[in-house]
Amino acid sequence: MAAAAPARPDGPLTHRQIITILVGLMMGMFLAALDQTIVATAIRTIADDLKGLDEQAWATTAYLITSTIVTPLYGKLSDIYGRKKFFTTAITIFVIGSVLCTLSQSMLQLAFYRAVQGLGAGGLFSLALAIIGDIVPPRERAKYQGYFLAVFGTSSVLGPVIGGFFAGQDTILGFDGWRWVFLVNVPIGIAALFVVSRTLHLQHTRLDHRIDWWGAATLTLGLVPLLLVAEQGRDWGWGSGRSIACYVIGLIGVVAFLLVERAMKDEALLPLTLFRERTVAVASGASVLIGMAMFGGLASLPLYLQIVKGASPTKAGLLLLPLTLGIMAGSIVSGQIISRTGRYRRFPIIGSALLAIALFVFHFIKADTPLWQTSIVMVAFGLGLGFNFQPLTLAVQNAVSPRLIGVATSSATFTRQIGGTLGTAVFLSILFSTVPDRIQTALKASAGTKDFQAALADPANAEFAKGLSSAAGQAGGTAGGVLKDSSFLNDLDPRLAKPFLQGFSDSMDLVFLVGSGVMVIGFLVMLLLPHVELRGGSAYSERGAADKADADQAGADKAQADAAAAAPPAIGH
Repeated sequence: MAAAAPARPDGPLTHRQIITILVGLMMGMFLAALDQTIVATAIRTIADDLKGLDEQAWATTAYLITSTIVTPLYGKLSDIYGRKKFFTTAITIFVIGSVLCTLSQSMLQLAFYRAVQGLGAGGLFSLALAIIGDIVPPRERAKYQGYFLAVFGTSSVLGPVIGGFFAGQDTILGFDGWRWVFLVNVPIGIAALFVVSRTLHLQHTRLDHRIDWWGAATLTLGLVPLLLVAEQGRDWGWGSGRSIACYVIGLIGVVAFLLVERAMKDEALLPLTLFRERTVAVASGASVLIGMAMFGGLASLPLYLQIVKGASPTKAGLLLLPLTLGIMAGSIVSGQIISRTGRYRRFPIIGSALLAIALFVFHFIKADTPLWQTSIVMVAFGLGLGFNFQPLTLAVQNAVSPRLIGVATSSATFTRQIGGTLGTAVFLSILFSTVPDRIQTALKASAGTKDFQAALADPANAEFAKGLSSAAGQAGGTAGGVLKDSSFLNDLDPRLAKPFLQGFSDSMDLVFLVGSGVMVIGFLVMLLLPHVELRGGSAYSERGAADKADADQAGADKAQADAAAAAPPAIGH
């Protein structure tokens, strides 16, 4: 006789059951969060060692493309077949990709293996958030926020330190130091797999739905060329033949995706009916804009700290701690108040205003601005992000049917990633396209000063003076060369370095000003966010009740059909 399936609990999971599940989820999220910060710190060293500094963007682009594309696919498939098998699959793929990355012999190989990593990373964040949406009632979710904040806070601190340590070692146990950036994922991933397999036991009733493979294919066709041109357009030229081809192919793919999704209706990878719900539509639009501001700011701040302030990658990571503390404080405060009041709408609105104000204030930060003043603005920026992270995801999960938690959560993550990609590409394009002119202007302003002339006359600076003189007649000159390698600024006479630092700072001012404009639009969009009363029960228990009702109805229908089949046929007169 077959063993009976374990009964789904009628009530919510206990605190102990939830904590047990959270341990496995946090290990999976820690894996992805730590990898991002470690690689970001070490990528310059990796590119130098593989003789591909000009190709380093491909390693980021490949990872971003695959992780973005598979995010909605993980959400849809986990809604149909259950979360656990896809969460463990995501961890496994990520670990395999990490091992492959250690074998890279060129930047293009590394880009390909990072794409494999991205196939796993796309499921780590979105599925962990979806599982939390399953098991914890919206009103109670704040009680468990601190655990996830600890994951992000720890990875933000440890990542730059570990990445800087590995990148600074020639070899460790016979492997190049930077290869341990990826090898460190292996023991963490194996431990996460073990914990998840032992702790994540949620009964899932399979939903009999079709898989929207055409939607996945057309989404890939639309996003890959658009993400490619977003990342590479600055090098290719925004009006070049390759860029135009990407625009056309991407537009065709996006239109095809929308047509397929409309035809698939509720079976769609991203059901368009989902966006008829005002909360989901507003939150998704705002997430794109917040993603642009967030990733644009996060891409620019480390450059300011490293280039303008001369901090090492490790020190720059530690100097971003005020930002991390702001995120954690904003998330904890908003979570606790939402848990007590059941009202979430005010926090994304306040957070969007804080982001717009912080980016605008960053616009006034100069090369000689004290770091303590910059840190205060970082805290405000972090608070703005903290007020948006959990409340927006919470609003989307609360607004949809419990059976759509996975696809709704992945759509929220997906839109934020799209915004992040656009923000990083646009902001860095603005930065690097304006830096040469800003440096040239600063050099001309400094050239006639006594300090600058005295520094040029100093024999210790003779080589730089000669290079500056020979580059004067070339387009861009020394100002353009600094974009290829800015490390010489660290050893340059401060009197000569000042105009370079001023040029970078002035360009970053423009970046932050554009970012604040984007967030003003985000704030206006956020004002449209409606308030929906938070559910008191978890999606897991509500879905269980719905599954039981469906099973009872199916049983009643079957019994009625069996009775009708067993009844003697009516005798005609």
